[in-house]
Amino acid sequence: MATPTEPGPVDTGRHSTLEPAANGHLDPVALAARLITIDSVNPDLAPGGAGETEIAAWCSEWLATRGFEVHRLEESVGRPSIVGIKRGTGGGRSLMLNAHLDTVGVDGYEGDPFAGERHSGRLHGRGAFDTKGGLAAVLVAAQRATLTPLAGDVLVTLVADEEFGSSGTEEVLRRFSADSAVVVEPSELSLTVCHRGFAWFDLTLHGRAAHGSMPEQGVDAIRHAGLVLRALDDLRTGLEQKPPHPLLGHGTVRVAVIAGGTDAATVAPSCTLTIERRTLPSETPDAVEAELRRLLDHLAQGTPDFGYTLTRLVARAAFEADPDWPIVLELAEQAERVLGHPVVQRGEPFWTDAALVLAAGIPCLLFGVDGGGAHATAEWATERSIHQVAEVLEATIVSICA
Repeated sequence: MATPTEPGPVDTGRHSTLEPAANGHLDPVALAARLITIDSVNPDLAPGGAGETEIAAWCSEWLATRGFEVHRLEESVGRPSIVGIKRGTGGGRSLMLNAHLDTVGVDGYEGDPFAGERHSGRLHGRGAFDTKGGLAAVLVAAQRATLTPLAGDVLVTLVADEEFGSSGTEEVLRRFSADSAVVVEPSELSLTVCHRGFAWFDLTLHGRAAHGSMPEQGVDAIRHAGLVLRALDDLRTGLEQKPPHPLLGHGTVRVAVIAGGTDAATVAPSCTLTIERRTLPSETPDAVEAELRRLLDHLAQGTPDFGYTLTRLVARAAFEADPDWPIVLELAEQAERVLGHPVVQRGEPFWTDAALVLAAGIPCLLFGVDGGGAHATAEWATERSIHQVAEVLEATIVSICA
């Protein structure tokens, strides 16, 4: 069952600008086009971005006028998330549908990113693929599926900040739960059943300054950085020699940023490296940090005056669904029925909020529209896939929550 806490339901007192047809079947493509016209660029990615306030209010009104109990969550001012609930009659399983409200920035976008134009069977604009096409499909599917009361609760969670810090999903999960979930991301009509995690570290190497003409009197932190780079190459080779994950391949390690030294005439007193480690479901953030510390301690044992400080910046666990979870089996069955062929299951190299949902104890997977241009200068989704995702989700809701 859904388990809400404060703040309570929102009463907008207004009427939506998009009313359902007589049979309750809205056009999810038209809805997606309307959502694209609402600027919701994440301000943490693009300074000055509009954020989620306007689109959250619009979706809140849309849900409220269709009988959903609406909760607005806003621990971070100006970054609201919305939870819409259709309560079941009792005794059924609850299902959470998660989609994000924010988009990446629009600098360099070709044409008007907020036009929501439709032509040649495609919907164009920022967020069409990632993920306002999927967001529209969620809204329409939830509305259609609950025209007839179900036994279980249906939760529509529309979250802020997915593209940067995932604070919206974290806030929602502190207040709500469900028996299972579908996270809507642009999976190209495949079932995404796993993805990598990641961990970012700052490594500061401590040297000692000396005149460049007498380097033996100092400790060269940049030279020590070279030793670290070689050791990380060996680590990467070791990762690539392990048996690969069937869908994700190997874990990775790389240096993203390096900075050190003060001037041409001075031995570098410090050098800092930012290290990224992409992880598999079998690798925890604590384990990969311990792995790095063993590598650095080994260098310190064999290198005079090698000193370091390793700081974990952020770490997110990988995600992997159990193929026998009811939500996986049911979504696969409904997708095969709608698409007319067995649905492909795949893994992603990047991280998503599904890992947070699973960490909260909710079995889940990812499913979304077909298209292209995520985070690129031109973005689009196929109109057909938006309809298909809405149909698959509607049938899944009915089956899970019946």
